[in-house]
Amino acid sequence: MKNTRVAVDVGGTFTDVCIMDETTGAIRIEKTSSTPDDPMVAILNGIDQGGIDLSEVSMFSHGTTVATNALITRNLARSAMICTEGFRDVVEIRRANKEDLWDTYKDVAKPYIPRRDRLTVRECVDANGTVLEKLDEEEALRIANILKKRKVASVAVCFMNSYTNGANEERMRDILLSVMPDVPVSISSQVLPEIFEHERFSTTMANAVVSPSVVDYVERLEGKLSDGGYERDLLLLHTGGGVMTPASVKDFAARLAGSGIAAGAIASRFIGNLCGFDNSIGFDMGGTSTDVSLVYEGKSRVTKDWYIEYGYPIRFPSIEVLTIGAGGGSLAWKDEGGSLRNGPQSAGAFPGPACYKNGNEVATNTDANVVLGRLGTSLAGGKITLDPALAEASVRETVAEPFGMELHEAAEAIVAVANANMANAVRLLSISRGYDPRDFALVAFGGAGALHGAAIARELSIPTVIIPPNPGVTSALGCLLVDIQHDFSDSFMAAAADTKPEDVEAAFERLEAMAAERLKHEGVAPKDIVMQRTVEMMYQGQWRALAVAAPSKVTDIDSLIDAFHNEHQREFNFRRDDAPVSIFRVGLTATGMVPKAELQSHEVKKNTPTTDNTRDVWFDGKAHTAMIFERDDLTAGATFDGPAIVEQFDSTTVIPPNTTAEVDKYMNILIRVQE
Repeated sequence: MKNTRVAVDVGGTFTDVCIMDETTGAIRIEKTSSTPDDPMVAILNGIDQGGIDLSEVSMFSHGTTVATNALITRNLARSAMICTEGFRDVVEIRRANKEDLWDTYKDVAKPYIPRRDRLTVRECVDANGTVLEKLDEEEALRIANILKKRKVASVAVCFMNSYTNGANEERMRDILLSVMPDVPVSISSQVLPEIFEHERFSTTMANAVVSPSVVDYVERLEGKLSDGGYERDLLLLHTGGGVMTPASVKDFAARLAGSGIAAGAIASRFIGNLCGFDNSIGFDMGGTSTDVSLVYEGKSRVTKDWYIEYGYPIRFPSIEVLTIGAGGGSLAWKDEGGSLRNGPQSAGAFPGPACYKNGNEVATNTDANVVLGRLGTSLAGGKITLDPALAEASVRETVAEPFGMELHEAAEAIVAVANANMANAVRLLSISRGYDPRDFALVAFGGAGALHGAAIARELSIPTVIIPPNPGVTSALGCLLVDIQHDFSDSFMAAAADTKPEDVEAAFERLEAMAAERLKHEGVAPKDIVMQRTVEMMYQGQWRALAVAAPSKVTDIDSLIDAFHNEHQREFNFRRDDAPVSIFRVGLTATGMVPKAELQSHEVKKNTPTTDNTRDVWFDGKAHTAMIFERDDLTAGATFDGPAIVEQFDSTTVIPPNTTAEVDKYMNILIRVQE
């Protein structure tokens, strides 16, 4: 019996390995240093350190940063784009907007594919999908030979109006493959068959440029796992909150951009639901950044408006995650106006915080927490020892002396600025979207999330904080909780009042046939397939659409219109019931259900733990004597008041004064924050 599941999440500092026994639900963890030059090395190291027998593994799931890092660093193989004649500059013209409207000196980055490698060919399809001019095959063949001589590693094909009829793009792909059979070709009518040419071209371009590196990485990792005895598909987490197999990666490589971030959001949703909270906010604080996600009524917010680099949208559906430069390694600094700032600059994995003894002398959040006694002198089970003297020196030189503060006052100021930054991120994803944080629980995880979670909750009046059993590897756990999932969409532009239900139903049936075929290709049995429909709608005259759930069989349009009015009211706080509504697009999420292993449950016995281990911990300008617990010593049903510190292999939990902690049957710590 193969009864072990393994999930791996690659972070900037550590690579986390989560190992679950399917029979008991017991989880053990392994952490190893990340290897940015080749993430696979750290994964294999983690497998060795964890003593994992790959022949006994029933599922191996992985959240990868390969696509994200390739786009951020622009370490991309040479790629080409082929466009309709006259339209090769669509991705350079973009939307003509800027990330900072008032900074006239900050230019938007250049496209991933330079102009010299964006070629054109004669063809023409009108907005109704009628082929007005077939592809000039002689010119197409000439272009294919040019690209072969240039030794391009991938090609994006983006023709105008191909979302209505992809015949010319498909023929261009066939010609390219006849000349360069081993070069991946991305065509926009397959990658993103939607109106708005810039978004379609940009997504296809991103898909093409990351394809060589992602496919190479996946093939190498798949080969190493197979050599070790793993016999099933490698599952790769994508931004939509599901996993895909290597068979789909070849066509949709850009779906893996941001995959590691989505893992944390998935785990946060699962843990929140497990604790009885349909509304929860995920707070994933690592060494370099903090990721915030939101779950409302048991469902994660999903967006299509995201990018890795501003100006070049990737329009695949993605769990909405807001990332800011605030982490354990974020540096404290003084700005030109004389104010204390925190991040986004980071000490990184090396040299890391000053207390890591690797030569950094600038104070970080980790150093401040050491000075305040909130963090002990060892991490990762003793693999990393912290030097309090170096932490104190960094805080004194970076903040205390420049601002005329006492040492602990300076350390609290560093943490307060960091907390304010992170609380603002939560506000952006909640209050600004019409959600009241007081109606949510905060799921705090990541290496540093449990250190700051209670303070963030108090700042936002969130009543409950949930600390998972293994906060530092919770993102890796998320990789174990997902299903195979693909998203499909098709343009459907019509006035809602004039639309027949059978036409919408026919559009959904076409998407469902495509979805069933792809999941069949990935080995999913028909009984394990679940289809979820959405219709994107807007008031006539708008160009941004809102998605509403559609029934398994569309029998009337009025119910869809009503659902749109309600969603518009919730999202934007107004509705116009008398205004005409347009249908913009139909969407389908096709899920291949993967059997889930249950987390281990424990018998709850009410108890109040005690300990002789205490130390001074600073809160609100004064030292408090705090109990120091080992997480493994706490049992289900344990309750205790703050101030207290809970230490474990992968994280440290701070329970401040005026809070109460309780351990539930799944070994989560629930912190109740008093007003």
